[in-house]
Amino acid sequence: METNYFKDVTLMITHYNRSKSLERLLLSFEALNMRFESIVVSDDCSKPEHQTYLKSLQEKHPFELVTGPVNKGLGNNLNKGQDAVKTGLTLYIQEDFVPAADFATHLAHALEIMHERSDIDMVRFYAYFNYPYLKDYKYGFSEMLFGFWKLGYKKFYYYSDHPHLRRSNFLEKFGRYREGVKGDVTEYSMMMSFLQKKGKGMFYRSFKSLLDQENSSSEPSTMKRNMWRESGNPIISLMRELYRHLKFNFDYLFGKY
Repeated sequence: METNYFKDVTLMITHYNRSKSLERLLLSFEALNMRFESIVVSDDCSKPEHQTYLKSLQEKHPFELVTGPVNKGLGNNLNKGQDAVKTGLTLYIQEDFVPAADFATHLAHALEIMHERSDIDMVRFYAYFNYPYLKDYKYGFSEMLFGFWKLGYKKFYYYSDHPHLRRSNFLEKFGRYREGVKGDVTEYSMMMSFLQKKGKGMFYRSFKSLLDQENSSSEPSTMKRNMWRESGNPIISLMRELYRHLKFNFDYLFGKY
């Protein structure tokens, strides 16, 4: 199999207490014969048994391990991981994802787009739902179109922490991730900062085909959502929709991110 070498790209993986999932991800990239200029694993002070396993993984799969003495949350983990990147582009992914067999082809297409479009800050590969306003570009990617007067609040979900390719000056342009708050607040703050600072991105239309998110009972998801965010109760759902519509519009217009 031909080696797919991605020059000037660092694979940055955030990790917390799921070392076997991390191993699966690294093995998946190796099975696809994908090579990066460097790999950075940013660990949020995992439990001792996972830290021990991380060090054993380094011997088989060379990567730079960035860790710390205490758990400081998602924002800090993203910041210190990005700080360690030395290449011009970053492929960001969480440890619980697995790339599809044709992921290398689509990553190469995303790189081509980033090189020919200097205005594009990120290319998204995965999402829970389709972005509502898209303009077809090529290779199955579409440019995301944000406009304050466009209908609905889902237009605000322009940035996402899901796997994406981005320029490594991301923190310089959009600010550092907010630290000392819950993970969903960290992501929301960056989403608003990205929009307020006029970030631009591409979105892969078949957004569930390039990666699978796999959580096992032994290594479940570490992101905890509250009942308000997850409840399917019709009344709570309606209240949640109205709340988001009002909050997102207000924060975009008057918030400082």
